[in-house]
Amino acid sequence: MSTGTTKRARGKRTSAVELPPGFYSRLLRYLRDPSVLARLGMCALAAVVCSVVTIAWRPPFEFRKYEIPDRGVASRVDFSIVNAVATEGAREIARQQSRLVFSHDPEPLVQLQARLKANVVELLQSENYQPREAEIWEKFLPAPTAEQPVLSEEEKLLAYERFRDLLSEEGRLVQFEDQLSKAFTEFEQRGLFRGEQLNQALETMEGKGNQAEIFVYPRAEPNLRKPVRVNEARLAEAEQRLRRNLEEHLQSRELTDRVFRWLAPRFVESGVTLTFDQTASLKVREQVVAEVEPRLTPFRMGDILAQPGVAIDEQNIALLQAEYQAHLASLSMFALGARLLATLGMYTAMFTLCGVFMRFRYPEVLSDQRRLASLIGLSAATVVLGYWTHAWSAEIIPLLLFAMTVTIAYNQEVALLCSAAVGLVIVFSIGQGMAEFVILMAATATAVLLLRRIRSRTKLIYVGLAVGTVTALTTIGVNLVENQALSYDYLLRDAGVFGLFGLLSGVAMSGLLPFVEEAFGVLTDLSLLELGDVAHPLLQELVRRAPGTYNHSINVASMAEAAAESIGAAGLLLRVGAYFHDLGKMLKPQYFVENQGDSGNRHESLVPAMSTLIIIAHVKDGADLARQHHLPRPIIDFIQQHHGTTLVEYFYHRANEDSHKKDSGEVDENAFRYPGPKPQSKEAGILMLADTVESASRVLVEPTPARIESLVNELAMKRLLDGQLDESGLTLQEVRAVETSLVKSLTAVYHSRVKYPEQRTA
Repeated sequence: MSTGTTKRARGKRTSAVELPPGFYSRLLRYLRDPSVLARLGMCALAAVVCSVVTIAWRPPFEFRKYEIPDRGVASRVDFSIVNAVATEGAREIARQQSRLVFSHDPEPLVQLQARLKANVVELLQSENYQPREAEIWEKFLPAPTAEQPVLSEEEKLLAYERFRDLLSEEGRLVQFEDQLSKAFTEFEQRGLFRGEQLNQALETMEGKGNQAEIFVYPRAEPNLRKPVRVNEARLAEAEQRLRRNLEEHLQSRELTDRVFRWLAPRFVESGVTLTFDQTASLKVREQVVAEVEPRLTPFRMGDILAQPGVAIDEQNIALLQAEYQAHLASLSMFALGARLLATLGMYTAMFTLCGVFMRFRYPEVLSDQRRLASLIGLSAATVVLGYWTHAWSAEIIPLLLFAMTVTIAYNQEVALLCSAAVGLVIVFSIGQGMAEFVILMAATATAVLLLRRIRSRTKLIYVGLAVGTVTALTTIGVNLVENQALSYDYLLRDAGVFGLFGLLSGVAMSGLLPFVEEAFGVLTDLSLLELGDVAHPLLQELVRRAPGTYNHSINVASMAEAAAESIGAAGLLLRVGAYFHDLGKMLKPQYFVENQGDSGNRHESLVPAMSTLIIIAHVKDGADLARQHHLPRPIIDFIQQHHGTTLVEYFYHRANEDSHKKDSGEVDENAFRYPGPKPQSKEAGILMLADTVESASRVLVEPTPARIESLVNELAMKRLLDGQLDESGLTLQEVRAVETSLVKSLTAVYHSRVKYPEQRTA
């Protein structure tokens, strides 16, 4: 019974064993992390921005001028294109047929009638045939001809009397005036001009205008234009119509003859009422031309728009653009939405995959949310600028600037990965193929690989020159592989433009370098060389106030740089950081042994706790001084981390001794430790070890190589066992390499010297 119970108990214990979570459980747990969701959200937001700005729901136009297609390009839809030649021909016809515009002022005709009426009234009111009347009457008589000789005075007098009789009846003069006005009505409405006026107007209008019909408007009302036939307004032809009108309305042949004889010469001389209006004529021409409907040439689905193996010229580009616009118009909302979602998903996946890679390979890139947001925002901005600058074939410039920025801010591997992802998005958004992607990647890879260290501004110029050369050669090579013609119009010109843009990118980066360092909190070798100048005000103040500390910092810098280079860390950054790591000691230099000299130890009069506070305070004071003088963040990190959370052992042991003497209990060890943080980088860990061994080596009585090696190993093990290097990223192998380098440096400092016999005085 007990055996069965035991078996059941074992079975229960076995069934209670929990298996490790599976892949999906771990993935779900990981996705519930708020920081992970924030990173994914930033990737999705960047994808949305890229999709919206690049109009991802609309397929891009894929062709370029002078490109040689491998296959014939067929139309995807039915469409029509404007026939420029036919349209211009129709517009030219419209220009030729556009009416000229004349302004009409009937006042000359009114004045002419008034003068005629005045002469008639004067003749009717005279009592006898005096010279004055004879002179007036002469204007009513026909000019002498071969068929009709000059009239005698008797004949003139008889004609004069008959004329008076025709108009002497009561009311006849008023009737005459009304009939005369009716005869002139059509001329007052249409207007009159001489034939040479039309010729001059046509010459002014470059010979283009309707010669059969014109527009006429009253001088005071330019908007009341009406069409008038030219033959109805020409003065030479109007003269005969004037006679017919007089015959029709005066109803007397003799009266008509006398009135027409008076009017004829004066009608031709002063009957012009129309004036050419060039401004209004030009407006009419423009309006007529604008109303011409474009002449269209239709194309059907499947028609070949560009022949295979033939370079695309301007006419082909216009045709392909028209087909592209028609194709866009034919796409349904569902098709546009599906493409948008697909593109958005692709962009999000691409950014996320880059993040996954960095999660396993470079987790420090993802640990700082601010820097990660800067990287994602920079990626989106590069895509936007690449899309906008494609119109000038300048998409390579923002991509190169992006690659160089990421190289400076992070490292070459991250830069290559991100540049490939961003380059792919740009190529996809502008509708180019693998050839464009290869060219962009050749340019960015060259820039990234050559940009390892920037010790001078000319380095960026040389990088730009190399990038330009590689880009130009790659452009030629890739396009020749794709069977493009080696011509200046397309291939050589594009190669030259891409090469020039590569050089300009290097020049632009030299100006943007300070802003990149500020935005990402990084330091290039160039900035470090400027910062590490011994003429820096803080270093000069350190020399003046604490010369011993300055000398200690110089020694630590030399040792730490050599140790960093032995494991491939940033030696120059470490050297400059070591210059400033004990900056805070200048505020109370006499409390540190290297500055005391013969003045004695001031800690002898202080309790251990107070001495510890003074010693520890130099870390905070140094960080404050660095911030006040705007030192970069990496230098401040060295100041804060070079002691980590180590124990101030000397004063801790003194405090314990005093406590034992007074039987006051154990001393709190945490009160005698530096506030930290522990070293967060390999360089900070190396600085901790170099600072420790350099200080400790000064108390060696006989600094032989064996003793130096033992001291270095002992101090390094103490820091390891105390956990000070746990967060630095240093491996045990690297710690061992650092120890070896430090031993070599200290051995070189404390090398044995030949003892010379004492020099005798003369």
